[in-house]
Amino acid sequence: MTESNDLPEAPPVAREIFTGEALERARVFAELLAGPGVVRGLLGPREVPRIWDRHLLNCAVVEEAVPPDSTVVDIGSGAGLPGLVLAIVRPDVTVTLLEPLLRRTVFLSECVEALKLDNVEVLRGRAEEIAHKRVFDVATARAVAPLDRLLSWSMPLLREGGELLAMKGERAQEELEAARPHLQSYGVRHVELVTVGHGRVEPPATLVRVVAGRPPRADTRRRRKR
Repeated sequence: MTESNDLPEAPPVAREIFTGEALERARVFAELLAGPGVVRGLLGPREVPRIWDRHLLNCAVVEEAVPPDSTVVDIGSGAGLPGLVLAIVRPDVTVTLLEPLLRRTVFLSECVEALKLDNVEVLRGRAEEIAHKRVFDVATARAVAPLDRLLSWSMPLLREGGELLAMKGERAQEELEAARPHLQSYGVRHVELVTVGHGRVEPPATLVRVVAGRPPRADTRRRRKR
């Protein structure tokens, strides 16, 4: 007996997480991921049966950590996880999907149009290219890079007091410890592990929450390196 790669129906908990019009948008997005997303290599075919539990629901519960009316940048958005899902479940937030690869930005733009989302911007580029040119309240990232590298990309994009919400799963504590020597140099104000989705998804999603402060002045950093 072979394992089916068919897209399953939305589980009952999806009705609790995606309310109103968001549920139908989530269903359409699931179909886009399972169809064009797989064909274009943004998602592996074996992920199709797990689109709801591993991807959509797991990303949707990140909204618990996002303050109301925030501006969000999703770094290395890829297939729109978690950025596009956050835009679906939280119409009060404005989401910028930041992605350097053309084929992915084309897919993301098609999804935004199909889902009729007016709170999403698709931006082709790298975080380094828009650093200090755009400022956001929240930065999100999922399976993009180790935490120390994410710090270098995300901190210049955040206002003072803004937050990086990095989805890290089982390796969250390990990556946090590895990144600790870099926290001061990026002016990090606070860092902690948080879990979201208790009682809604299993297992709950683990985030590294990093609060941006004011980075040390360049001349101070140079003196420390001597």
